[in-house]
Amino acid sequence: MSGSSGDAAGGTRRGVAEGARSRRVAYLDRALWSGLADAGSREDIARYWLELQCLMIDGVARGAVFLQQGEALVAAAYWPDKAADGPTSLLTTARRALKESRGVVSGHREDDRPRGALCCCAFPFLVDGRPHGAVALEIDDRSQDELRRVIRALQWGSGWIEVATRRGAVQASQHTVDKTTTALDVLGAVVEQSSYKAAARTLATELAMHFECELVATGMRRRGHMQVESLSHSAEFGQRMSLVRTIAAAMDEAVDQAAAVVFPVPDEGEFRVTLAHETLASVMDDGSVLSLPLHTDDRVIGALLLVRAAGQPFDQDAVDLCDAVAAACGPVLDEKRRNDRHLIWKIADASRRQLHRLFGPHYLGRKIAAVCLLALLGVLTLVDGSYRVSAPARIEGGVQRAVVAPFDGYILNQTARAGDRVEAGALLARIDDRDMRLEHVRWTTTRQQRLAEYDQAVGKHDRAATNIARAQIQQAEAHIALLDEQLARTELRAAFDAIIVSGDLSQAVGAAVSRGEQLFELAPLDSYRVILEVDETQVLDIVPGQQGNLKVGSLLDRTLPYRIEQITPITEARDGRNYFRVEAGLLEIDPRLRPGMEGVAKTDAGERRYLRIWAGELIDWFRLKLWAWWP
Repeated sequence: MSGSSGDAAGGTRRGVAEGARSRRVAYLDRALWSGLADAGSREDIARYWLELQCLMIDGVARGAVFLQQGEALVAAAYWPDKAADGPTSLLTTARRALKESRGVVSGHREDDRPRGALCCCAFPFLVDGRPHGAVALEIDDRSQDELRRVIRALQWGSGWIEVATRRGAVQASQHTVDKTTTALDVLGAVVEQSSYKAAARTLATELAMHFECELVATGMRRRGHMQVESLSHSAEFGQRMSLVRTIAAAMDEAVDQAAAVVFPVPDEGEFRVTLAHETLASVMDDGSVLSLPLHTDDRVIGALLLVRAAGQPFDQDAVDLCDAVAAACGPVLDEKRRNDRHLIWKIADASRRQLHRLFGPHYLGRKIAAVCLLALLGVLTLVDGSYRVSAPARIEGGVQRAVVAPFDGYILNQTARAGDRVEAGALLARIDDRDMRLEHVRWTTTRQQRLAEYDQAVGKHDRAATNIARAQIQQAEAHIALLDEQLARTELRAAFDAIIVSGDLSQAVGAAVSRGEQLFELAPLDSYRVILEVDETQVLDIVPGQQGNLKVGSLLDRTLPYRIEQITPITEARDGRNYFRVEAGLLEIDPRLRPGMEGVAKTDAGERRYLRIWAGELIDWFRLKLWAWWP
């Protein structure tokens, strides 16, 4: 009886305890559920949620929620708070649950469980299959079925953490979208401006409207100090120089620290020097001040400064948004400022930038190229090379013989034309001699008549008639001799072995020719000369006796040496330049040469610096232009 009554008493006590516990949990549930519903961050949600889980599950000694931050697993909440100083079994079990992506139990004993034995249960938080953290509880060791119920309870409850994670991601995404939209709106307004001053003024005005500021200023760094470029809603600020100097000092303070400076300083903010900001805030009726550096190409080029009314501080979201706007608009402002400068300043800035790249760090390829260029320049200015004068050239015969019409007449036929090779005495063409032969017959007959008259006069001893007849006979004989000579010259023949350089009568048979008219031009086969057309700027480099080499377009496989023989004072104007005629004799004859062939001749003119050889024409042109422009 005593045992039965003891069991009954024990059961009664347990029932009373459970009832009291249920009432306490129910009361706590209302407060905890309200806190859980109103929590804004994952950490707050994790704290309320963990406390609810620990109160709902029997026998929880301590618990913790761990959230993934990068590669690390960081504790977001402990229950009770002093559990943070306990053993690391919770963290170890949570890591195991994350690794296996399922609920796990560690330290469980199925048999021989000592009184007060504890084990750890953990369950991972998975969102779209990716781990975001885990919950771990240290509870009284119990049977496997009871442990499964604990794991199931954690699994059901983990939905709160998943919802909080998704909500946080959505909020972060929306915040990013809002920040990007604001930055793009301001950037678009700045880009639309055609000048730097207008762009800076637009940036200040847009920021003042978006952030509800009393004053926004933009500044650029010049000679190591900030210079205010624009104020919001103000085109001119010459009457506010004291305020402008205070703003510039605050900008210098932010630029020198290369970071955003906020005044009043937030409780969680990093330490910054804020003396100039404090001064500006006092001038602006204790307003809130934010200044941020403007960057481009990892350089600080200026700053933005924003002032709000008293009681409207800049929170971290506003600072981040302003920083995004500064990052987007800084390069645009710098580009517009550079484009608005005078050409001289653009050249100076570009030169300074290139010198910095040349003598500063990085840009190894540019430095190697500069060293190679200096080495090349040294070679060009210090080393001598063979100087050769290049000029267009053509081949002419050493002697050119003209074959002309000996008298007025008509072409009877031709047997050779331009390009033909002929031997000495070869017939080239024939002039019609029929009229001459008739004339020759007439004068021959006349001579016979005069001979008869001469005989009669001699027989009569008539001296006067004899003298007249003798004179007439001599006249007839002179005409006959002239006609014989002309008949002999009706055949045009080559005076020597030659090539016909010009002359083609194939289309002129029967045509009339005049005395002295050139019909053919002959050049010997074993004698040539080279005619060089030397530019007037180089003719003084040529002297008789110099040698060179000729390459003609038809014989590119052969280089022909020559020697300068004569520089004629004859010039020829072509393409706006004057060329002197220089004659040279070939030292070697190629049987394939023909008069009229053209090519390029290079005459050796001694040695000169390579710079003078390759840039001589440019140097001479510059000297001439300098002389012309010099007063």
